[in-house]
Amino acid sequence: MTRTEAEKGPGSGARSQESRRQYIAERVLEHGTVTVTWLAGKTGVSVMTVHRDLDELARRGVLRRFRGGVSAQPSSVFESNLDYRLGVHVAEKEAVARAAAELIEPGMSVMLDDSTTALALARLLPEPGTAPLTVLTNARRVIDVFTDREDVRLIGLGGEYSRTHDSFLGMPCVEAIEALSVDLVLVSTSAMNARMTFHQEQDVVLVKRAMLRSGTRTALLMDHSKLARTALHRLCPVTDFDHVVLDAGVEPRLLAELREQTDVRVAETATEPVTEPVTEAGN
Repeated sequence: MTRTEAEKGPGSGARSQESRRQYIAERVLEHGTVTVTWLAGKTGVSVMTVHRDLDELARRGVLRRFRGGVSAQPSSVFESNLDYRLGVHVAEKEAVARAAAELIEPGMSVMLDDSTTALALARLLPEPGTAPLTVLTNARRVIDVFTDREDVRLIGLGGEYSRTHDSFLGMPCVEAIEALSVDLVLVSTSAMNARMTFHQEQDVVLVKRAMLRSGTRTALLMDHSKLARTALHRLCPVTDFDHVVLDAGVEPRLLAELREQTDVRVAETATEPVTEPVTEAGN
């Protein structure tokens, strides 16, 4: 069998190419700095294919290239890139979103941040029996979800547009939020440990804090990959949240510590976990 045939593997095509790139991004973020040769060995494709993958990931702003390798620091700005966030831990985020939807009742005003987990929740709303709703958000893609929904009153939170996040941030956004009071705020963030939540960008922290202050009740939506880690800026203590919604991949000891501080809900993931990346010929 030729090298090209071996690289194709099962399920070759656009989807498997993107799966491989997501796997590469996760390994780089996990280790900080890796070589192209190491990535080729891990993915089972040629060095040339890895180079093409890295070129595309660097173009998106997910990773930083250097001669012979690639780097990114965990909880760095690269993890804020929307293209990266939309492609990782999708099943876990959807499970968390389904569990979070149970917190929403008819007639509520609900504020959603620009996280991909909140976007997954937006796509579920309104759940049967929850309409009508008022939805407030700074996320452009969440706005798009509701523009044609007559049973949802939609309020966009303006500000300075961020292409990295595809959302509106800055002081105009903070000021718009501070003028409001809502029934329920649902946010995610990039990192948390048993006591504190974190994010790597100050502008994002300021908007999330304003959102949390505006809510009668607050909920934190997190997949397990963001737990037991930190980032540059502290967002708020875990005890500030009325609810924390997690997927089933959380380590039991950490889950027990979190349950000592607030209401914790664990969502079961519907799909089976994928342990190995799908490889393909160099596309």
